[in-house]
Amino acid sequence: MFGKITELGHVRSVTEAIGFFLFYTVLLVGLSTFLGHYLGVLGIIDGTTVGSFFEGGHVNTLIGAGWVLMVSGLILTKRGLTGDLMSVLIALAGVYLAYTVSVMGGMILVSYLTTLDRK
Repeated sequence: MFGKITELGHVRSVTEAIGFFLFYTVLLVGLSTFLGHYLGVLGIIDGTTVGSFFEGGHVNTLIGAGWVLMVSGLILTKRGLTGDLMSVLIALAGVYLAYTVSVMGGMILVSYLTTLDRK
């Protein structure tokens, strides 16, 4: 399940995609908490608007949407799927879901992208 977790060009099975989802979501929670705290300490953002990761609508949502965009873009590039319109639309839908609904929803679509094979 966690065999080639950092290799974004690897085609995953469903169980490996679940492991990918878990690993990168936990990594995202840690990253957004770290960035939100230290951006508030440095005075770059207002510390009261950070909110929690699962709350949504705050700085953590912006960090999560950027994370989904970055990871899905790397997956598309590593696999050579940038010319496949459906894969690009799935990545864009993941970013949209991460920003509007929930970062978890966006990460589900990114995990689905890891199961697609280049044809």
